[in-house]
Amino acid sequence: MSAITIRRRGLLSAALAVAIAGVGSNASAQTFGFAAMQPGSLNHTTSSAISKVLKEKGGLNTLVQPTAGESVMIAIVGRGEADFAMANAPELGALVSTQPALRMIGPIYTLKTGFWVRKDSGMHTVSDLRGKRVTMGYSAMRALDPMSRAILAAGGLTEKDIKPVLVPNVVRSADDFAAGAADMFMFAFGAPKVREVDVTVGGTRFLAIPDSPGMAAANKISPFGYLSDVAPGPIFIGVEKPMKTYTIDNILFTHAKVSDEVVYKLIETLEGNKADLIAVAPPLREFSAANLNKQYPFTYHPGALKYFKDKNIAAKAIQ
Repeated sequence: MSAITIRRRGLLSAALAVAIAGVGSNASAQTFGFAAMQPGSLNHTTSSAISKVLKEKGGLNTLVQPTAGESVMIAIVGRGEADFAMANAPELGALVSTQPALRMIGPIYTLKTGFWVRKDSGMHTVSDLRGKRVTMGYSAMRALDPMSRAILAAGGLTEKDIKPVLVPNVVRSADDFAAGAADMFMFAFGAPKVREVDVTVGGTRFLAIPDSPGMAAANKISPFGYLSDVAPGPIFIGVEKPMKTYTIDNILFTHAKVSDEVVYKLIETLEGNKADLIAVAPPLREFSAANLNKQYPFTYHPGALKYFKDKNIAAKAIQ
């Protein structure tokens, strides 16, 4: 074998090694957009925590991109203009058919949500909202309108029993309440905005939801919702005693063009760095890779399915 041939083979081997290394480092070189809601929302806080961990612990350069709401985020990811986002299950259920490229990674945490009122309002349960000004519409968060009606139904009320105040998203709901334009606001526990409003108005109370029979009527309006327990504590602002709250899963999703390796790495990184997630967003203490695989009628990403298979994670019931 001539020296020239040896040299050529050496160069080819070196080039191949560089190419392989390039494949391995491609994910870290790429920037992944993480669509989120506005600052002050729980969605923005948890999205920021996940993005931070993915970047610092997983080598996935992830950038948070605030948007107007979940309807917008679903469309952005569906078009591949962002790579990841989180939205509640009813919102995805309402829009997933319009975005065929969407792929689920799985539920990250539960959204314990409902209605807050002023502490001195004299209201204690959802049924007390009869005749009151209630935020509705949620044009930038389409699933929240039926969810609002579902929560009202759980309290034995309909839209005819209240005075609707149209808002585009939950941040506007909170702002209108704080400004005196509404008698309640809708949000999820754990969001900085809830604490901000509580301080602004001199104290809030969370309205209790009866265990039955209202949920049967609620589920006819908005699927995937269920009741879970809350009790007084640092996160559960306005909760004065143990009670039930309307609960839905908040699901992390991506699009079909994101590689299986990236999605697998994402799950692996979050599972291995839970303490770092909680340090930024305490509600993420609920996260577990074992809970990602649920029996939703949505298409899961192949990278997530491979992780479930490798880790023997069977699909669980939604509730």
